[in-house]
Amino acid sequence: MRHIHRRAVLQAGVSTLAGLSSGASVEAVTSGSVNAKPAKACIFLFMWGGPSQLDTLDMKPDAPAEVRGDFKPASTTVPGLQICEHFQHLAQLMDKVAVIRSLTHNDPAHLSSAHATLTGHLARVRPSDAEPPNETDAPHLGSVLAHLRDQNRFKGFAGAESSLPGFVTMPWKAYHPAAPGGQAPGQHGGWLGRTFDPFLLTGDPNADNWSIPALQLLDGTSAGRLTSRQQLLSTIERQQRSLAESGAGRTMTSHQAKAVDFLTSQKVRRAFDLKHESADTRDRYGRNIHGQSVLLARRLVEHGVPMVSVNWHNDGQNFWDTHGNNFNRLKNDLLPPSDRALSALLDDLDERGLLDETLIAWVGEFGRRPTITAGNAGREHWPNCYSGILAGGGIRGGAVFGASDAQGAYPAESPVSPQDYVATMLRALGIPQNAALRDRQQRPHRVYAGMPIDSLF
Repeated sequence: MRHIHRRAVLQAGVSTLAGLSSGASVEAVTSGSVNAKPAKACIFLFMWGGPSQLDTLDMKPDAPAEVRGDFKPASTTVPGLQICEHFQHLAQLMDKVAVIRSLTHNDPAHLSSAHATLTGHLARVRPSDAEPPNETDAPHLGSVLAHLRDQNRFKGFAGAESSLPGFVTMPWKAYHPAAPGGQAPGQHGGWLGRTFDPFLLTGDPNADNWSIPALQLLDGTSAGRLTSRQQLLSTIERQQRSLAESGAGRTMTSHQAKAVDFLTSQKVRRAFDLKHESADTRDRYGRNIHGQSVLLARRLVEHGVPMVSVNWHNDGQNFWDTHGNNFNRLKNDLLPPSDRALSALLDDLDERGLLDETLIAWVGEFGRRPTITAGNAGREHWPNCYSGILAGGGIRGGAVFGASDAQGAYPAESPVSPQDYVATMLRALGIPQNAALRDRQQRPHRVYAGMPIDSLF
């Protein structure tokens, strides 16, 4: 067997599987309103940058031209429900999803509003595009689920392969180059600790040479050459003794031991390997970075990962943040891959009998200003009213919740905050409304900061 550096195992344990021990604990999770059949997993499609509600899910064909824009509404499988003509695949599946048209808050900054969207809690500083992630941030919903799985508190999360991460993010941590703070807060373990940071998959899964560094053993060693875990552990132990004699020894932690499982598990490798998917399936999702990320997300939840967050990728053009050239960007670059991937995911999970067990969220951090910017055909930030989707996991398909006014500027009925949106996800995942978690200083924090939308179930 080839030489395996101890440092590689330490790095896999620390940087990719969890990091530092948190000491956080869970309490008060045994009662309260939950789903009768909670979802076992969640795929969070975060449309980073803020999609325009008027050009996606809440068309206003009777509004003035400077508001309604270039696109036409299209009929769907739900009578009376229309969405953008460029959501042609999704239009055939709207009976499987719920649309929320009255999302609202008052924070026009990308970073702090992303924190609220991903965690269901307000950011420490808001509105702010200058505050980077901090260990006192609220944890991402995926970090909460990973923690609860580790605590073995919910049956839906307890059966997963122990070698698999509890929370995966791809294909990058959402970052905005125009924001002084850079990376959006709320994408980490926050006050739960680095143990519950996501396992980060970067790069383009559609690329022929794409690989996952954490699954690549040093010096070209493959899993097939690691003929048994005992051989691997023996090698590590010999290296530990050697390092100890030189004064550099260190005891393996439980997370480093998990790294060994991660490096050697064939199930883990299979879960992350898109080569097991047919060419037809890969084509259905779209041969692009977003489509293949969403397909990989389906594989991961199928293998037992509770939460996969797919952030809209770095396309070099500010993502869904369409301050200029809004309609060409949507028509050519944003709507087609999103439409194809989301519709393929819905169909695929339904065909596999997994849609009821898998919650899907599709939402951005805010919407766009109804009035089109003269001169560059753009739309500016607009948190006052926007739209999002929930599907699967007990969510009632074909539902429309809330409504906006005649120009899509403000909720006309049933306003929904980001906290309410995440609370609805928490309920779908079977987490009681009185659930609380303790941070590393043993201070209690309520998991819910909003009220779930009961009528969607």
